Amino acid sequence: ANTGLSAEDALSIMRIAGRSSIVKLVDMSEMNPVIEDYVTPRLAVQMAYNFLIGYCQRQKVLPLRRRPYRLRISHLSQLICVEDIQDQGFRTGEYMSKLQVIQDGAILVDQHGIIAYVGTTKDAPQVNDCDIDTILDGHGKAAIPGLCDAHTHSVWAGDRVHEFAMKLAGASYMDIHKMSGGINYTVKHTREADEEMLYNDLVKRLKCMNTLGTTLVECKSGYGLDTPTEMKMLRVIDRAQKDLPFLDIVGNFCGAHSVPEGSTEEQAFETVINEMIPVLAKEQVEGRLSSVKLIDVFADEGVFSATSAKQVLEAGAKIGLLGNFHGDELTYQGCGELAGKLKCRAVSHLEQVSNAGIASMKESHTAAVLLPTTAYVLRITPPPARNLIDSGVPVALGSDFNPNAHCLSMPHVMNLACITMKMTVEEALVASTLNAAYSMGMETTHGSLEVGKCGDIVLVEAPRWEHIIYQFGGLPPLCAVIKDGFMRHTSPLLDFTSRGKICEECGRSCGRCEVGTRERKRFRS
Repeated sequence: ANTGLSAEDALSIMRIAGRSSIVKLVDMSEMNPVIEDYVTPRLAVQMAYNFLIGYCQRQKVLPLRRRPYRLRISHLSQLICVEDIQDQGFRTGEYMSKLQVIQDGAILVDQHGIIAYVGTTKDAPQVNDCDIDTILDGHGKAAIPGLCDAHTHSVWAGDRVHEFAMKLAGASYMDIHKMSGGINYTVKHTREADEEMLYNDLVKRLKCMNTLGTTLVECKSGYGLDTPTEMKMLRVIDRAQKDLPFLDIVGNFCGAHSVPEGSTEEQAFETVINEMIPVLAKEQVEGRLSSVKLIDVFADEGVFSATSAKQVLEAGAKIGLLGNFHGDELTYQGCGELAGKLKCRAVSHLEQVSNAGIASMKESHTAAVLLPTTAYVLRITPPPARNLIDSGVPVALGSDFNPNAHCLSMPHVMNLACITMKMTVEEALVASTLNAAYSMGMETTHGSLEVGKCGDIVLVEAPRWEHIIYQFGGLPPLCAVIKDGFMRHTSPLLDFTSRGKICEECGRSCGRCEVGTRERKRFRS
């Protein structure tokens, strides 16, 4: 209405906006007040779409129809789906090593970002190129599901690089903790940081994770240890989930991460039970903090006892949060048995888990989230991955990104898991996709390439998928990270356009026309 743009031009702008990292809206006609601010692509597209539909209705014209499909990849050298062959939402035991490799594979993602077909190129449905936004040639490439990071502490201020030398000199985790270092140091700086600073730092970290293949991530609070700061951290996580288009986030409330300085375990426990959890419940009832689906507690010597942990997890379950907690890391606390009794979704660390705890976790289908970076940094014995897998426990992997273990790369985590915990490459991939999604309660939509799930794909710049684990010395060999069928991160060498003429059938740019090529090049640059 303001500029004289046609409906087709307006939709083209919307398509570009949806793929850009940031969009500036200077003016949108008939909206008051005038918007002049930076907004997220998701919000920009929604506002533009709402305005355009309303304009078309007033003018009694129909907007141009959308193409039915966002993405087609064909002729993949290898396609690894990590499908849910046990029909449980996870894999255990020998099934963690049974990966079907589809040669000459193909994937089709619809306009809702949902996988419509996965299989061989020969058997793929015949779809006109004009009905697909982006067309990729997969020759010489392998495709795997988007990676899922099952354990991170991504919201914090104040790095702890100065503690690295202390660890090298022999100081233990608890030694540093007792000297007001470790978690207490981060808590002090996180309390002092404002919400915008925490959000901006989180976005930078999540972008880095995404470029390394992560499309689903668990994010904890836990560096506040008081109600205002814990809620501040959860608001940051929730905002990122709503605003960022390149990955999905599952929030984990971890108010019982540590005992604050000057407090006792009993006092910290009372604060979590009587203040934090009721405030979180009220926020969610009123429609806020919807991304928070899990509850965590650090059950270990010098932190919270198994008795306190049990009550925190039960209180979280009453407001609908799945138990997903730290356990049996530094000392044995019976956390495997506790998780089985409470039917928790997951327990992390488990370096000191008992055989009885493993048996209990198997019965309750509780995932073991193993963190090889933690054992590596702290120079402690890694968790018993082989025993857990052979006993039938669903094993997942996480980066444990935090100021103590500064790792954002799931490919590197998989390599460490293979080397230090004797997992196979197949087991490491399952643990970083389907099983990791299960540990977050997201197995029905994420973690595998199956019809009806999110179109989250990692393209490996190699004919064999194992290169994503094998090549650990630099950036992993990724040529594209795809979220919901959109290209969120691409290699400069990736050819995802085809030249040709404007389609005479639809009169629009399709994947083979010069206009489409220019538009995609502009987006890529």
